[in-house]
Amino acid sequence: MATLRKATAYSKKKVLPFTRVSKRRQKSYIKTVPPQKIVKFAMGKEGLYNNGKLPHTLTLISTEKVQIRHNAFEACRQFINKKLDKELSGQYLFKVIPFPHHIQRENKMLTGAGADRMQTGMQLAYGKATGKAAILKPGSKIFFVAVANEKAIAFTRKIFKQIKSKLPGKTKALYEKFKK
Repeated sequence: MATLRKATAYSKKKVLPFTRVSKRRQKSYIKTVPPQKIVKFAMGKEGLYNNGKLPHTLTLISTEKVQIRHNAFEACRQFINKKLDKELSGQYLFKVIPFPHHIQRENKMLTGAGADRMQTGMQLAYGKATGKAAILKPGSKIFFVAVANEKAIAFTRKIFKQIKSKLPGKTKALYEKFKK
């Protein structure tokens, strides 16, 4: 498998959404779409949340315009779900909110001796599709967690602090309590 470029190559660049995929090959700008890395978007017990048994909610939001790649979402999803399931054993609802639609391109360049005779440089620099990302605006929701008590809220805040290093940009956790 090919190695990924650093997230800084994509995360805070001004970008136009690149999502055009058509059933008719001539009208499709994107010939191959990379597979989605995010396996699940909702985990836990949704029935408990709908019945009002999980009144405390924490939402992680972005405070700046940023692109988040699908492999970063999946890494965070696995970490959060594992910790919540271990500590709260099914008494929670966890959702990944954005869906990565934007397809990222990379113009692969060769390095090393003799590489100058094998590549076209910027002559044909459109690039091949390498991954997907979600383009988020300030205030966009990233993750949503609903739990039953204040102790679980403190635990969830701690988890959100631990995943900040996996996400580009600045984030903030918003707390809400619903009355029964």
